[in-house]
Amino acid sequence: MSNHFQHHIFFCLNEREDGSACCSDKGAAAAFDYMKARVKKLGINGKDKVRINRAGCFDRCDEGPLLVIYPQAIWYTFVDNEDIEEIIQSHLLNQQVVARLTV
Repeated sequence: MSNHFQHHIFFCLNEREDGSACCSDKGAAAAFDYMKARVKKLGINGKDKVRINRAGCFDRCDEGPLLVIYPQAIWYTFVDNEDIEEIIQSHLLNQQVVARLTV
């Protein structure tokens, strides 16, 4: 049995109602939108390629914002679109983990 996607990416987009820290407070939604648009523009989205999904809380709020790429189960944190672009170029296109962004 093969995986449906080469890379399946989940972004924590949880928002905490009690006001405590969460990935949404740290720009996760903007990063999600950026990655989704870039992957589509690069033509690497779809079956046997890359799928990007929204996710709820990963329960690792102090490390956020976070995304995780399956099936490798590589967890990344990021600060801005430059970090997201590095993940796209290195991990998604060249199969190289971006060690400085892993958590």
